[in-house]
Amino acid sequence: MKYDYDLFTIGGGSGGVRASRFSANLGARVAVAESGRFGGTCVNVGCIPKKLFSYAAHFRDDLKDAADFGWSASEPVFDWTKLLANKDREIDRLNGVYERALVNAGASILRGHAAVLDPHCVSLDGKTFTAKHILVATGSWPQKPDISGSELAITSNEAFHLDKLPGRALVVGGGYIAVEFASIFNGLGVQTALAYRGAQLLRGFDTELGRRLGEEMARKGVAVTLNCSPAGLTKQGKSLQVEFNDNSHQSFDLVMFATGRKPNTAGLGLEAAGVKLAADGAIVVDNYSKSSVDSIHAIGDVTNRLNLTPVATSEGMALAKTLFGGKPTPVDHENVPTAVFAHPNLATVGLSEEKARERHGKVDIYKTAFRSLKHTMGNSEERIFMKLVVDAASQRVVGAHMLGPDAGEVIQGVAIAVKLGATKAQFDATIGIHPTAAEEFVTMREKVA
Repeated sequence: MKYDYDLFTIGGGSGGVRASRFSANLGARVAVAESGRFGGTCVNVGCIPKKLFSYAAHFRDDLKDAADFGWSASEPVFDWTKLLANKDREIDRLNGVYERALVNAGASILRGHAAVLDPHCVSLDGKTFTAKHILVATGSWPQKPDISGSELAITSNEAFHLDKLPGRALVVGGGYIAVEFASIFNGLGVQTALAYRGAQLLRGFDTELGRRLGEEMARKGVAVTLNCSPAGLTKQGKSLQVEFNDNSHQSFDLVMFATGRKPNTAGLGLEAAGVKLAADGAIVVDNYSKSSVDSIHAIGDVTNRLNLTPVATSEGMALAKTLFGGKPTPVDHENVPTAVFAHPNLATVGLSEEKARERHGKVDIYKTAFRSLKHTMGNSEERIFMKLVVDAASQRVVGAHMLGPDAGEVIQGVAIAVKLGATKAQFDATIGIHPTAAEEFVTMREKVA
């Protein structure tokens, strides 16, 4: 059968664009349908603007630290509208980069909302297209809890477009989005509280990292409350009255829910086409990103596997090789490094101590905590924390974790060693760069009892 396209991609986010571009480069006839802006969550309301906001919020500490090194200046003044304008200009530039990358690769861009009609047919605003393969890369969307008044709160989507900064903000949640935005608001001078229903921040990360991050955030001024969540919100004048599950009440100017995201599969016609969905709406796929229908594939957050932009792009490249490169390529989700741009930053690769004990039984733990050289000049009490998790039998380093400035920059290099299966002895044989915080990863010698 002659199809209109070899690959029809629904969604122009990082994963969809990467898969489409590489497929086109391999000679496939590709169309990409997108109803909004290219770049998806990451470029528009995720990684990129969040990191820019994180930089902005960090300058408050940097300016304070500068005084300890002899610099003096007048009291700094922050301009929120200028930050927004500069951020929007950069996002516009990146939107163009994504579109041009597709066009230059030879892919067709179709504007509008697409839906799957059957295993080889897609509708787009009244038009019908056929494709040998269909790729769903529609990402996910933030969710609010089902409590009264939740419509009065915002999510991370709206946080990037506030008309003005609030005086008092409550961030609800304990995952990476929650701790990042609580840090951002606090760093920009907002009186910030963080409430989480669980007993531990960053569930799924190494337990010690979550605990220490909570301590550091509290030291910087964030009011962190665990085992606590809103039961309802009401409007009172210009403020929001929040009733918590312990019957206490507090007023805020803004409440932001960072309480999870749901895969964007509603209204795509997937179930009618025979595609199996998980209970949360995620598309169930195999290790080659193929759904229960042979011709329909899915990558990125819509599959709810490992929801990180570099993972989505890696899945996209693997799919292109599988479908059009003559080289079936499974997706590798082992030892994926990640960073949390809270203040201080946090980054990790490999297994947490808890997961390592489950998988390997006996493990050796090495860790250190210290004030950075930079902070010895002043009165900052911020501490860097590092941890290595080693499989006792093989002596392979199976986990590396860091809390501190530029943790993501440090862990990226360490991740190569962990991915290659380096042993603790090989870490020890590596000469450190002095004086840096990163050198501690190759100088930890004493096992923790």
